[in-house]
Amino acid sequence: MTQRQYSLDFRKEDVAYILSRVSSSTSCSIVGVGSVGKSNLIAHLLSPAVLAHYLGDEASRLTRLINVDANMLAPLGDNTNDAERCWSGYELLLHRLFMAFYPFQELDASEARQFFDAYQAIQDGRNPLYAPLGLRYFELALSYYLRRGFRVTFLLDEFEESLLRLPAKFFQTLRGLRDTHKSQLSYLTFSRSPLPALAARMELNTLALEPFLELFNDHVRYIGPYNLQDAQQMLGSLAAQGSRALSENTKQALIEATGRFAGLLRAGCGVLESGQISVVDTAEDMAAILYQRKSIRLECETIWEGLNDSEKVVLLAVARVLPYSVNNDTEDAVAMLVQKKLLRIDRQGQSLSIEPPVFRLHLLHSASR
Repeated sequence: MTQRQYSLDFRKEDVAYILSRVSSSTSCSIVGVGSVGKSNLIAHLLSPAVLAHYLGDEASRLTRLINVDANMLAPLGDNTNDAERCWSGYELLLHRLFMAFYPFQELDASEARQFFDAYQAIQDGRNPLYAPLGLRYFELALSYYLRRGFRVTFLLDEFEESLLRLPAKFFQTLRGLRDTHKSQLSYLTFSRSPLPALAARMELNTLALEPFLELFNDHVRYIGPYNLQDAQQMLGSLAAQGSRALSENTKQALIEATGRFAGLLRAGCGVLESGQISVVDTAEDMAAILYQRKSIRLECETIWEGLNDSEKVVLLAVARVLPYSVNNDTEDAVAMLVQKKLLRIDRQGQSLSIEPPVFRLHLLHSASR
């Protein structure tokens, strides 16, 4: 399937923030709920044209953002020791490094051969030291490009999976590598909750993870729904692929009903394209119609499943499904939900409301079942 192309100013506030961290080799935690359009953002960040637009031609030439999806970690048995689990992380990082720079045009022939030898060595299962030496092979391969002046940022996608499958020692070594090459090496994590909350919820050894997690303490970016311009662009692009013309009122109702969340907006456009819906002028009417479709309910469930227990309790309380009690957990959850654009505070009326309208319906319907 062809990747949809976005204008250079797509998600401009988020992209400008993230790439300003990349340009200074500052690590950054990116947090966003399901259906927020994370895949589109990552694809946009990886575009050479986008890097050149924000960083300039020369800086972008020496910058590599390398996407590392934790779902691509090598499969290991349940009883695998920590050294082998660390190896699976280094192997994936080196493989993605290999793919990002292949065919190694920036290196001379000797360095390119040594890089390739390191890549082969880390995958040599006959070597009894392949697991404990994985870090050395990875650092060696990385050093060839750092010595050439490159700035490397690893985009650690599906970071929940990384925390689940990799030991604390792996993240400690990533911190060590960053400290050694702090002007050229950084990390971006993509997750559905802030990193300390993830570690606590998974009951991990937060003290052991602290050296790595503290890299992100002052640099957290919450990715919310599209701004109005991006939502209109996406809707226009999707509508252009279809055969039905949508009225401006219908488009506006769709944007408001979905809260400009990318997944909901895309699914909603598909519902309208089916031709089974007449003109709809209000967000509430649009939400009621959209929610009848399975694709919309699945997107709402994706958002719901990415929330922690405290956030779910708060949402159900705001929906008046559960009683609400004020404590530190619920106050923290309210703050997180506001950041994620799932709660809106009416300070004048001193009330909370659930956003977007179609997700509000999901909570009410789910609670009634």
